[in-house]
Amino acid sequence: MGAARAGVRRAGGVRPVNAAAGSAGNAARSAAQFVKYGLCGGLATAVDLAVFYGLSLTLIPTLLPDDPLVRRLSLSGPFVMASARARNYVLARAIAFVFSNLTAYVTNVLWVFERGRHRRHVEVGLFYLVSGVSLAVGTAVGWSLIALGGRGTSFSLLANVAASMLINYVCRKHIVFKG
Repeated sequence: MGAARAGVRRAGGVRPVNAAAGSAGNAARSAAQFVKYGLCGGLATAVDLAVFYGLSLTLIPTLLPDDPLVRRLSLSGPFVMASARARNYVLARAIAFVFSNLTAYVTNVLWVFERGRHRRHVEVGLFYLVSGVSLAVGTAVGWSLIALGGRGTSFSLLANVAASMLINYVCRKHIVFKG
């Protein structure tokens, strides 16, 4: 087989000469990366939810008795009036952020993204900056849904998680890590 069909040998392996074949390979790698990111994000989200709901049911009440999670799991705990609930929501989100973000960084570095775009201290700083921005945007969405929209805590948290996931993936892929 000729070099044009087989590809051109490079230090990193064989690179297809055909642009369509290269694009298909990139799309497959990007899809696999997004799946791995989703799995790592799922783990970080599980940590986030465990810390958030653990605090919400004990030290920093954010739930109402009619919250779907409270009803579905027959939970009890300290409940709080609406005036304090939005403030407590922000505090519980900030604490959960510390634990979930540490989980996200470790799993992203070990399994999803390639390090090396920046020196480690810059990379960690950018990772937390991006996470902080997505936390602020997501928490503002959640706070607004509770304080202004009268929505439940669990619904607001799901909207928060969705907004954060999209912001984080795009910024981590294109700004923090090599891609």
